[in-house]
Amino acid sequence: MREQGLIEPDRARRKAAQRLGIDNKRCWPDNAEIQEALESEYRLFEPEAQQHVTTRLREQALAAMKTFADFDPRLVGQSLSGTASLEQGVRVHLFADDPREIVFRLIDKGIPWQEGDAQQRYADGTRQAHPSFAFMAGEVPIELVVLPARDRQNPPLGAISERPERGLNTRAVEQLLADEGH
Repeated sequence: MREQGLIEPDRARRKAAQRLGIDNKRCWPDNAEIQEALESEYRLFEPEAQQHVTTRLREQALAAMKTFADFDPRLVGQSLSGTASLEQGVRVHLFADDPREIVFRLIDKGIPWQEGDAQQRYADGTRQAHPSFAFMAGEVPIELVVLPARDRQNPPLGAISERPERGLNTRAVEQLLADEGH
């Protein structure tokens, strides 16, 4: 995942198993084991470089979160866990029942964006597509995923943890950066 910039653990797991010739899925690592190995690799082989990348991503996330403060932003994903690359960027969940509110804010701020859909899994086993808006903040890609307001109580599952991904609010990200000395 680190070497090839893969984001989805399932894809990385299948690719590695195929390369090693391991067909028995029970022998494959689970998402938590993959995340733990990825974090260990960064700590061992490039701690300063990864910390620099993580700080840069979190700073850009914080700026985006402040821009969209009215939508209760939450930093989620690998930029939160500290294993994202600059190319993977930042993912922020926003809460709004009408995604047009996000579009209006993007227009008001003069931010060029691309619209898409983000597939999310939920604890009850359902999958839902939610509107997403991607833009660049310097060299950092930012993805805003717009969830309905009711999802504050029932957020989608994280790709790695497979648990509800509550994320960090703006104040918690500020504190995280302050604790890192930035």
